Amino acid sequence: MKTSRPIRARIAPAAILHNYRLARESAPQSKAWAVVKANAYGHGQWRAVEALRGEADGFALLECENAVALREAGITQPILLLEGVFSARDARAVVEHRLTCVVHCQEQLELLLGSAAVVAPLSIYLKLNTGMNRLGFTATTLARAWQILREVPQVDVTLMTHFAEADGERGVSEQLERFNGLAGDWRGPVSLANSAALLRHPSTHGDWVRPGIMLYGASPFAGISAESLGLRPVMTLESAIIGVQELAVGDRVGYGGTFTAEQPMRLGIVACGYADGYPRHAPSGTPIAVMGQPTKTVGRVSMDMLACDLSHIPAAGIGAPVTLWGNGIAGSVPADDVAAAAGTIAYELFCAVAPRVPVIVDGK
Repeated sequence: MKTSRPIRARIAPAAILHNYRLARESAPQSKAWAVVKANAYGHGQWRAVEALRGEADGFALLECENAVALREAGITQPILLLEGVFSARDARAVVEHRLTCVVHCQEQLELLLGSAAVVAPLSIYLKLNTGMNRLGFTATTLARAWQILREVPQVDVTLMTHFAEADGERGVSEQLERFNGLAGDWRGPVSLANSAALLRHPSTHGDWVRPGIMLYGASPFAGISAESLGLRPVMTLESAIIGVQELAVGDRVGYGGTFTAEQPMRLGIVACGYADGYPRHAPSGTPIAVMGQPTKTVGRVSMDMLACDLSHIPAAGIGAPVTLWGNGIAGSVPADDVAAAAGTIAYELFCAVAPRVPVIVDGK
């Protein structure tokens, strides 16, 4: 999509590949699912898949129809459905297209095994609820699942769970203990680690790790920069200054007049707002870069515009380049820093970029 408005999202496929390789280097004895759910965390499913087509051990996503599309596009690696099947139609597609399927409840298990299409081996990830309390079998329901599976010889099973606090102080020890208790004497393959566990808890690596946010160059840890982890930003959201205002002491800025100038200021207006996906709740002081210089936002974010302080950047005028987050010609602004200022996480920033924002892929 082309537009005369200066905002755009720039995607660097080489950075996705770099980050995936870092994930594998961090868990050298494991295979790694490249998690491309949620349109590859807002970066574009097909862009991520193409970046990793010749390298990924497998791809993980949610929608069966998207998995089928990957198969039809020639993707031969394993494809994992992270929430399993939702219908008999999905169950048939799992078998027909040789998909790997998470199973988190008896109903899903019966849907898969009851399908008339089950004439070939199935590969399933049996999900155990170890404390996240969203999906998964518990001590009460797991025995029946094993009973059903023992009656179906053509099923390859991997045990999995998902950690709630791999990035926090509690860590994974409690959930790992519950997992081991539920698994009993299981000696088959396991998949436990998300990005945070992969980087911080080597004991969770198992047979398959599931890197997600780290593939897209954001840190899974509050207070630890992506750069310090060796990750490269994949998305850069950039725009330009479209207006300049001179403020006197006492002048207010934006809807609600939430910012008042305490000294004379030079204000830049950027073509980016919440309709582009920039967080409306980002407060004054959120980091931004103009012409290679770090500065901060001023006032409330509008639908199509936001303001920033140009007082210390006298060369910046209309047309001056702006980096909202990522590595741009206007400077570097870690998405994690923008997210922290806005009281959210980089996942949400990436996923929220609006369809009206043009996407440019580096190298194309």
